[in-house]
Amino acid sequence: MYPRRVAAIRIRDDMGRELVLLREVRRIVSLVPSDTYTICALGAGDRLVGRTRYCVEPGGVVDGVPVVGGTKDVDPDRVTELAPDLILANQEENARGPLEVLADRRLPLLVSFPQRVADGFAHMARLARALGLAREPGVVDLTRRAYALLRSDAEIAAARPSMPRAFVPIWRDPWMTINRDTFGSDMLLQAGADNAFADRERRHPLAADLGRRSPIAADRAARRDLRYPRVSEEEIAERAPDLVLLPDEPYAFGEADAAALAALDTPAARRGAIARCDGKDLFWYGARAVDGLPRLRDLVARLTGGA
Repeated sequence: MYPRRVAAIRIRDDMGRELVLLREVRRIVSLVPSDTYTICALGAGDRLVGRTRYCVEPGGVVDGVPVVGGTKDVDPDRVTELAPDLILANQEENARGPLEVLADRRLPLLVSFPQRVADGFAHMARLARALGLAREPGVVDLTRRAYALLRSDAEIAAARPSMPRAFVPIWRDPWMTINRDTFGSDMLLQAGADNAFADRERRHPLAADLGRRSPIAADRAARRDLRYPRVSEEEIAERAPDLVLLPDEPYAFGEADAAALAALDTPAARRGAIARCDGKDLFWYGARAVDGLPRLRDLVARLTGGA
């Protein structure tokens, strides 16, 4: 049965491209784990006809959906064969090459790039509209709960002077972290913690990032991603974080990593405020953040004696 024609829905993605949907979206290929989760939370899991091998949540719901590769090695031919009405991608999570192939084939591609929690919730609402579900009671309730969680910029600014400073690594050897221009950093702020490396841009090459040589000129670095600095243990100690959160993705930090950070002379180490956490609570935008943000707030409060 072919999707029925509907009144044209015009959607602008985060790359500034306009997508015009002329028929009901019944076949979705999701190339983003958090989008796959959101589609299911919106009640449209039965419309998924393709996913990546990393799209495993919600467990038991997406297991039977065909796999089209990983987030970085999507197979454009396999996606095309699935005849999707909508393809969901992310500028950061998906490799550029396969997305360009899909776009060249004039397939309905929507590319997201939320860098703030509010952006992720807006993207969830955009998907609900694209799927014709925006007025469904469950979706209305989910959207209301999402926006009710948000603290305004004014509230965050007022609380910031007394906020604990948090260090959140995302990789090891060398340590890598996030700066203010990332979704994870805004999740920290919304959870009540200030990112200890918010103002730190990535320097090139690696030796410069670790303070061992001068960085390349700013004009040469302008086109490179500066949001994920590599930092030395000396710099971590200098930043004096009050707490450390060790997520289980994209790098699965373990006890040895916690011990290495506990050995540094920081307020977090002295107070024992070093904890492992669910990386999805920090980095998955959209529907997953509706439940992830309260859990993150509780964790920050426990580590700082607020609860």
